[in-house]
Amino acid sequence: MAVIAADLKLLLACRGTFGQIRNIHLAAANNAAAKKVKKFQIYRWNPDKPEEKPYNQTYEVDLSACGPMVLDALIKIKNEMDPTLTFRRSCREGICGSCAMNIGGTNTLACISKIDADNLDKPTKIYPLPHMYVVKDLVPDMNNFYNQYRSIQPWLQRKNESTEKKGDAQYLQSVDDRAKLDGLYECILCACCSTSCPSYWWNGDKYLGPAVLMQAYRWIIDSRDESTAARLDKLKDPFSVYRCHTIMNCTRTCPKGLNPGKAIAEIKKLLSGIAKKDAPGLETAALHNK
Repeated sequence: MAVIAADLKLLLACRGTFGQIRNIHLAAANNAAAKKVKKFQIYRWNPDKPEEKPYNQTYEVDLSACGPMVLDALIKIKNEMDPTLTFRRSCREGICGSCAMNIGGTNTLACISKIDADNLDKPTKIYPLPHMYVVKDLVPDMNNFYNQYRSIQPWLQRKNESTEKKGDAQYLQSVDDRAKLDGLYECILCACCSTSCPSYWWNGDKYLGPAVLMQAYRWIIDSRDESTAARLDKLKDPFSVYRCHTIMNCTRTCPKGLNPGKAIAEIKKLLSGIAKKDAPGLETAALHNK
């Protein structure tokens, strides 16, 4: 009887141990199912360590505790894993253009780029905008881009500004003339289109690029602007506009769904004389002449 009792005790002890092991495995399986781990391979370069070459660093993010956008993952990495990771961001609404970067081989905005949660085995690769000098990590140097934007003088220009006192009355514009600006003024100057253009890669110091040229056309075609001829004269050199070879990467990559390629084609038509700017549908300064 004593032997039977000892065997029973051993059996119960083994059963309890096996039960604990089974519970541990079940808990591990449940945790694995609850966690959706995604790898992000991010370009890193620190100007304070010039002896170190750029490299890719891999981070693992639990998507079950992260927002749906790539910017959410970047913020989570910076806040919880690596505070040295550097990138630009501001509005998180696809409006400011600050978080423009190359994600999965495409120039886009991190705040409106969804994480590929269906392919957890495939890492998401993130780089700064291509063919630009890098300030640090995912931050490109935008100085050349902004200087080019400044060069087109992106503001309303009138011939009789001395007699048309600003703030006293509005400049009139017909509904049809206003409609010509649709698809142009929405540009947020994120530079996704310009940095996807091979012509801009090769001649970024002379060719203005899709984003700046689309904004140039926005002011050229504005019925209220009276410096059309001067604006076009500045674009007649061989590089400012004519380095565009209609590759159309710009239109394909624009995160706002705009068409810079079409705007550049319209500028070429104006420069060649194939098209002319229409006369304003309304007398622009009518309220100033009362």
